[in-house]
Amino acid sequence: MSRRNSWFWNRVAPWVLPGLLLILWQALGSAGLIPKRILPTPVEVVQAALTLAHQGVLWSYIATSAARAFSGFLIGAAAGFLLGTLNGVSRKAGRLLDTPIQMIRTIPHLALVPIVIVWFGIGEQAKLFLVALGTAIPMYMNTYFGIQSLDPGLLEMARVYRFNRAKMFWKVILPGALPSVLSGVRYSLGVMWVTLIVAETISANSGIGYMIMNAQEFMQMNIVVLGIVLYALLGKLSDVIARMLEVKLLAWHPIGLQAV
Repeated sequence: MSRRNSWFWNRVAPWVLPGLLLILWQALGSAGLIPKRILPTPVEVVQAALTLAHQGVLWSYIATSAARAFSGFLIGAAAGFLLGTLNGVSRKAGRLLDTPIQMIRTIPHLALVPIVIVWFGIGEQAKLFLVALGTAIPMYMNTYFGIQSLDPGLLEMARVYRFNRAKMFWKVILPGALPSVLSGVRYSLGVMWVTLIVAETISANSGIGYMIMNAQEFMQMNIVVLGIVLYALLGKLSDVIARMLEVKLLAWHPIGLQAV
């Protein structure tokens, strides 16, 4: 594949369909086939974004939501990674902890909203708890699976060379499980934004969710759609960053080589 074709398929092609949908959306809205009170046109959404940015509140909403999302993600992903590593390398820990975690995994974490409000109230703790819980499970599953699926030959070779536990973990276990761990990061980031959308409806007084709920009360559909678009763009940005991390850390792996 030539450099020009590679650039097109890697950089341009992913945005072709969204671009065509935007053009179609604008055309149908301008022609009156889609009532603006139901779905405003992309131009009106952009105008709403410019107005809020000029007022200085848009960036505040985005920063607040991003801080909530990534704070909860760091807590949940760290817990999931540590538990997945512990259960993956220790058979006794796996026997003790894996079953309760699997039971928690089957419970939709968003169904816990009423009980979370009782536990933590309607403050920031409730939102962080929901995001952390939502991101911890996929991170745990991918880390645990990555360690469990290591090539036994690599572990045996490490034993032959008399690696101690620390060296075996850093030189064999972690590199071998890293592709699965990074897949868990990408999946957890997606869950993070989905969870945040719901969490910010819990009596928030700031953030993108608050912006949407406030606009809904006044039937400002252009701002409501703007909030949805912001969630989508932030989710895509998070995935792009995670993908870049994969390429950097897995340059030796087929996952990383495919993106080169």
